[in-house]
Amino acid sequence: MDSLTSAAAGLPAWRGEAGARIMARLDALARHSSEADALTRLYLTDAHRDALATLGAWMHEAGLAVRQDEVGNLIGRREGTAPGLPALLLGSHVDTVRNAGKYDGPLGIVAAIEAVARLNDTPLPFAIEILALGDEEGVRFPAALTGARAFAGTLDPATLAATDAEGITMRAALEAFGGSPDRIAAAARHERDVLAYLELHIEQGPVLEAEGLPVGIVTAIAGAERHVIEVTGVAGHAGTVPMALRHDALAAGAEMVLAAERIARETADLVATVGQMTALPGAVNVIPSAARFSLDIRSPSDAVRRDAVARLFMHWREIAARRGVTLSSRKNFEEEAAPCAPALMALLDAAVTRAGVRVRHLPSGAGHDGLAIASLCPIGMLFLRCRGGISHNPAEAIAEEDAGLAACILADTLRHFDPAPFASHAQTIKD
Repeated sequence: MDSLTSAAAGLPAWRGEAGARIMARLDALARHSSEADALTRLYLTDAHRDALATLGAWMHEAGLAVRQDEVGNLIGRREGTAPGLPALLLGSHVDTVRNAGKYDGPLGIVAAIEAVARLNDTPLPFAIEILALGDEEGVRFPAALTGARAFAGTLDPATLAATDAEGITMRAALEAFGGSPDRIAAAARHERDVLAYLELHIEQGPVLEAEGLPVGIVTAIAGAERHVIEVTGVAGHAGTVPMALRHDALAAGAEMVLAAERIARETADLVATVGQMTALPGAVNVIPSAARFSLDIRSPSDAVRRDAVARLFMHWREIAARRGVTLSSRKNFEEEAAPCAPALMALLDAAVTRAGVRVRHLPSGAGHDGLAIASLCPIGMLFLRCRGGISHNPAEAIAEEDAGLAACILADTLRHFDPAPFASHAQTIKD
C-alpha cells in the first residue's frame, strides 16, 4: 500500500480485488489490436469493434443497459431512483495511437465499470452513464475527439469526408462499422439530460510520481495552438561568405527556437515545444537559405498562452530583422483551454482526502475528451500516476494498488455526488 494511504483511512476492503480485476481487464482489452506484436486500435476498425464487444459484456455484468450510438460510442447506463433522470457521465476513449500502451484511455472506462459495479444496489438520485468514446487520438483520420464532439453536439458533418491512408472516408468506415453517418445529430445529448463528466486518466507526466502521490486532481485541460514557421535567408558557399555578411536562415531559426524555450521557462503554466525543424537546401557546404520549424505551445490559461505567443512573435521579428532574414508563419491548430468545474474538483478533493491521500492539483498539458464535452456540461478529471510519466508507448505502466485506489475514489465520489447544483446548471443553460 502507498505510504500516503493506510487501512485506517477508511478504504474499502475490495481495493485489492478491484485493482487486480482492473489490471486483468486492461490486459485482456489490449489483445484487441490490429497488430499482432503491438497495441494499435484505431477508430472504426475490427479491433475497435472487438474492444467494444468486450467492454459491453463487462458493462452488462455490472448491471448496465448498453447501447452503441450513431458514431460508434459505447454507452452503458445505470438508472437512478427513477427512470430517465439526468446522468453523471464517466469514462474515456477506447482508441489508441499506434504501438500504444494499455492504459491511456481504457483505464478510465474499465475503472468506471469497476466503481459502478461496487455500488451494488445503492440507490442514487441520478443516473450514471459510462462512455467508451471513439477517435480521441485522431490517428486514423485527420480529425480528433470525433466521438466526444458528436456526443456534445459539436461534430461538423464535413468531418465525415476525411479519408484515411488507404483512401477510405470516415463516412464509409462508419457505415461498415454499423454506425449512422446520416444521423450523427442523433448522437448529441441535451444539456438537461446530463449533469457532469468525470474522467480518470493516467497523468502522462512525471509530477505525481516525483511527489510520491498516487492521484491528483486536474484543474484544467490546457489550451493549445500550433504553428508552422518559415524563415527565408540567402544561400551561399560555406567557405567564401564571411560570417558578418551571412543571412543564415537556420541560424536565425535556431535563435528563435531558443527564444521559445526561454519564454516558456520564464512563464508560469506554459510549455512550448519545437518538435520539427528542417533546413534547405540541406547541403553540408551551403549556407541554409530556408528553415522551417513547428511550434506547439500550451497553457491551462488561454490568456497566458496568447500573451506568450504575442511576445514570442515580437522577439522573432526582432531576430529576423537583426539577421537580415524574413519570417512567415501559419497557425494550423488552436483549441481553447477547458477549466475543470470547481464543484467537481471539491468533490474529488473530499474523496481523495477520505482515501488518506494528500490533495494535489495540477493542469493537464495533454488533450482529452473533456475538451469537447466541456461545451455540454461541467467536467472534472482525476489523474493516476504512471511510471516515468511515459505514455503513447508500450512502456506505459501503472501500479495495481493505484488502480484499486482510483476505483475506490470513483465509487466514493459517486456516493457523495449531489446532482442538485449540476441540474441547476443544466436548467440555466436550457433557459
